[in-house]
Amino acid sequence: MSSTVLRQASTAARAFSRKAAFSTSAAARKDFVQDLYIRELKSYKAPPAAKDAHVGVVKQYSMPPTPKPPVVPADLASELSAYDAIEPVDAAPKVADGSAAEQLTMGADTFLAFLEADEPKAEGHH
Repeated sequence: MSSTVLRQASTAARAFSRKAAFSTSAAARKDFVQDLYIRELKSYKAPPAAKDAHVGVVKQYSMPPTPKPPVVPADLASELSAYDAIEPVDAAPKVADGSAAEQLTMGADTFLAFLEADEPKAEGHH
């Protein structure tokens, strides 16, 4: 029985040492890449920007003209009465066919009865 325990202990020790080896190499690799990245960032020099780079790209801002207030007509009452006297324009289309006019003016009950009516069965193959 002691050989079984000894074998299990050595297997566990090898597995633990492998995990430790992988974790340290990954950490070392990460540090190397991170150090390389930071070194490259520190050594980067941005190209100098031109002093007049905005010329031709940015437009000069000017304030819009102030709007004028609306002018109230001198004889407002007569204009309102003239507006009220105008006959409204009928926007409904004129239908010459009587059946189409009936369909447009049919009530809700008539329409529902039309929808519920049985359709004639089409003669088909027997």
